[in-house]
Amino acid sequence: MTDAHSEDAWKAKVLLVGGLIGALAGVGTAYLLVQRSEEQGKPLRLGAGEGVRLGLLVLGLMRQVARLGE
Repeated sequence: MTDAHSEDAWKAKVLLVGGLIGALAGVGTAYLLVQRSEEQGKPLRLGAGEGVRLGLLVLGLMRQVARLGE
């Protein structure tokens, strides 16, 4: 049982650390967007094209992270 428990423990740690990194990156990105919006003196507006571009960037980043273990 110790082997199964230690295997589950490292998986939980990886998921927790990954979740924290993702949350911090998301909050940091939102902060930068708010700062840029305030500097320009107008509310933030993201169009459909920008949303698609952002989504593709995130998917590309996820693909690169998945390839780290190769």
